[in-house]
Amino acid sequence: MTAPARLASLDAFRGFTIAAMTLVNNPGDWSHLYSQLAHAQWHGWTFTDWIFPFFLFIGGVSMAFSLGRLAAAGADKPTLLRKLAVRAAIIFLIGLALNLIPGFDLSTVRIPGVLQRIAICTLLAAPIVLYFSWRQQVLWIAGLLALYSVLMLWVPVPGIGAGVLEPGQDFGAYIDRLLLDGHLWPQSKTWDPEGLLSTIPALCSQLLGVLAGRWLLSSHSRTEQTVWMLLAGLALLWIGAMLDVMLMPINKSLWTPSFCLFMTGWALIVFSSFYWLLDANPHIPLRSAAARWSTPLIIYGMNALFIFAFSGLVSKMLGFIEVGGVSLAQRLYSQVSALGVSPVNSSLLYALLFNAAMFLLAWWMWRKKWFVKV
Repeated sequence: MTAPARLASLDAFRGFTIAAMTLVNNPGDWSHLYSQLAHAQWHGWTFTDWIFPFFLFIGGVSMAFSLGRLAAAGADKPTLLRKLAVRAAIIFLIGLALNLIPGFDLSTVRIPGVLQRIAICTLLAAPIVLYFSWRQQVLWIAGLLALYSVLMLWVPVPGIGAGVLEPGQDFGAYIDRLLLDGHLWPQSKTWDPEGLLSTIPALCSQLLGVLAGRWLLSSHSRTEQTVWMLLAGLALLWIGAMLDVMLMPINKSLWTPSFCLFMTGWALIVFSSFYWLLDANPHIPLRSAAARWSTPLIIYGMNALFIFAFSGLVSKMLGFIEVGGVSLAQRLYSQVSALGVSPVNSSLLYALLFNAAMFLLAWWMWRKKWFVKV
């Protein structure tokens, strides 16, 4: 199977996800948020909980395409594994470097993180993708989700017991404290939303993206591909909802099997919509119109990793650089809040302006044909 030409829909979907991430990560005031622009407190989900699973799904689709292209060019599997290992190491180090800012204290730096999890999932997915058929990959996903469920529900935590899925009391949090004590999420210190054990089902989110990518590489018509992705998405939503009741609740911090499958269902539904509009739609005028309105998302998506890291760096700098004892972020937000709109809308407006600034950077890089690849 050979990878097709670059899919506009995948770039647009990636751009949608990076724009959503930039929006929810940079409110003017964390105490004034629309409920859908914050993660669920614990069990449950919001729009914000879409974002990280979407990134992993996109990473899986891209992995299927890139490996298909490299294999067609004659690259051998050990060489591909080395390249992916180097890429994973770079992404991990970027995430760790962001966590070091502003304290630069290695003794307390948070080791887990979003980029770190993406890197580990890429590293672990690579051999599964290269050495196993799609049917075997399905078995890997089922086996990994079953293993995670057994560990979380039936292995007792010392002093707590088995199957307790409350913050800091689950088996995954126990493993994190055992191996990464002092290097966990600063807001909790006893558990981490990107902890070690929950990387197992997060890997499954990426492998499900790989399966979607393999489906797109098949000889089926693009219309058929769209329909079956949409149906698969609906099926995974239903399965995730059933597991939410019967096995473990939908929970992003624990990345429960229900969360993994439910969010992959949403990823398939949203992506299949982009795919139909931008790549599969046989109605050329409608497809051209969709291409025009999606251009900003495509621009965003073509430098997604750079914008992800740079927006995080800028946000940190605005928070810790002070002028007259007041951070730059507070000074900027005071100008927005002075407009007289409600606090929740002031907070949202600040996030939208921050997002616009990041888009202008992405647009300038796109105009210059500067694309940062790892």
